[in-house]
Amino acid sequence: MADLQKAVATQLANIEKKTGQSIAALTALATASGMKKHGEIRDFFKRELGLGHGDANALAHRALDTGALDAKPIACGDDAGAELDRLYAGPKAALRKLHEAVMAKVAAFGEFEVAPKKTYLSLRRKKQFLMVGPATNTQLEVGLNLKGIEPEPPLMAVKQPAMCSMKVRLSDTGEVDARLVGWMRKAFEQAG
Repeated sequence: MADLQKAVATQLANIEKKTGQSIAALTALATASGMKKHGEIRDFFKRELGLGHGDANALAHRALDTGALDAKPIACGDDAGAELDRLYAGPKAALRKLHEAVMAKVAAFGEFEVAPKKTYLSLRRKKQFLMVGPATNTQLEVGLNLKGIEPEPPLMAVKQPAMCSMKVRLSDTGEVDARLVGWMRKAFEQAG
């Protein structure tokens, strides 16, 4: 957790250097704009300050004080039941078994941390390597940060900028196959 907090602090300090304004002044700018949605504020920062997607996203989280930047990471062996209950409530409940099948394969790779987000879980080593969460009421999405891999169905490229470079949509535990496990392992290894 200390590493994540240090990374966030460094990112925010770099934003201050890039813009020449304090984080307090920048968040006040967002408040004054009257915008309430994260995506609107993020795009506002990209447009008005010339920030990249990641910096604008971090600053939007800070401006909204959503707590997403300060979310307590969950180690891979910790009980993440409450987060899964939240993500897979109501009509998405049937996807939890599929999520758990994906996580069982990833857990075999080694140590990583899980950072809960609003609509998915971010799996991190030195950097994020996977995003796992419901895409629809009937499909789970696994976002992967992969380099050196050409997309081939079911692996799809993600339009950039985005938080991952590839994605796979799953509807059944049978789709958690050797190819998917290989792609997930490669993303895990590349995240170092």
